[in-house]
Amino acid sequence: MKWITRVVFVSLLGFLVFLIIDEMRKKNVPMPTEIHPIVAEKRDQLIQRAAKKGIAIVITDDFRSAEEQDELYARGRSTEGTVVTHVEGGESYHNYGLAIDFALQLKDGTVVWDLERDDNKNGKSDWLEVVRIGKELGFEWGGDWVGFKDYPHLEMDFGLSIRELQYGERPPKSK
Repeated sequence: MKWITRVVFVSLLGFLVFLIIDEMRKKNVPMPTEIHPIVAEKRDQLIQRAAKKGIAIVITDDFRSAEEQDELYARGRSTEGTVVTHVEGGESYHNYGLAIDFALQLKDGTVVWDLERDDNKNGKSDWLEVVRIGKELGFEWGGDWVGFKDYPHLEMDFGLSIRELQYGERPPKSK
């Protein structure tokens, strides 16, 4: 029975060392400070292509620092408001400049998050038309996610997971 205790102890100790090293690796990697140039280019193309279809959009968020992410994460948890995100700083593609959020902008300048509006009167949801354009440009849509749906969210992960980004992997700056 003593050998089982030793095996469990050594295993737990090894796992603890792994977690400590894992956390150290994350903290020694500088975070990006702006939106990725390819994502910025595709964001601009999204705005232009939507406008050609008679749909005005506004980008409500793109690059977001880890500190800003933590502030958003606190909403509805340790501060007043409703929960707007499910991830803390360093765990969002926004923190790496690889994500944008959009909304529709009405003629009077009002910004709306309405998935059913059809202001260009073509019988299709303006929101879903923007999503389709985004997908054609290479974005992944948060509305396709299983579980938590993030309808305003579009991201380009370049095949990199959040964990890989935390370890310092970065997508190329150009195509």
